[in-house]
Amino acid sequence: MATLAEVRDAAGAREIGREKGGAEVPVAGVYREWWANPAVIGLMGFATTTMATGLHTVGYWAVGPTLALAVAFGGTAQFIAGIVDLRKGSIFGGSAFMSYGAFWWAIFALSYVLPKTGIAVSATDQLGFFLMWTLFTFSFFIASFKVGQHLSALFGLLLLAYILLDLMVVGMVPKPIVGWEIFITGLVAWYIATAILVNGVHGRKVLPHS
Repeated sequence: MATLAEVRDAAGAREIGREKGGAEVPVAGVYREWWANPAVIGLMGFATTTMATGLHTVGYWAVGPTLALAVAFGGTAQFIAGIVDLRKGSIFGGSAFMSYGAFWWAIFALSYVLPKTGIAVSATDQLGFFLMWTLFTFSFFIASFKVGQHLSALFGLLLLAYILLDLMVVGMVPKPIVGWEIFITGLVAWYIATAILVNGVHGRKVLPHS
């Protein structure tokens, strides 16, 4: 049975072989990683829920379907995608998916669970909540410059969305502006997920993505 170091070396050799057009380097008895790329599920969960939230903020989408997406797809599916991504060694993707999956659970709690239990959520509470996520997203925006241009654009738009949400809570920005910016953020995430999916299925770059 190969040692852990041999497994890692073999995995690196296979990756280098693919990148340079060489043959794979088989190692007898080595456990082969079977997790596929979770980015499509994670990004699609984020994208659809974000677009729905944007449309709800503008007034074109009901709150019920938005919260359902927040719990099931934006929350649970994205969180699981984050676990898989961390398992595959991606600190950026795994941390982002798990964190923003938890964000959508928190939104569901603030919008539905807490009011049902009689706990009031004031505008000050909302502002504090969104400010924390603004700072959190700023950290990922800085880190995204090392990951790729499309993700940098996504986190730049997401950071702007949180800033606009902060301003909306205190009455400085109207809802339609915030809603459409949130929708565009989700649309960019949808494109990145689609590019990863299409390119992965075809085994070559069909849609530009970096």
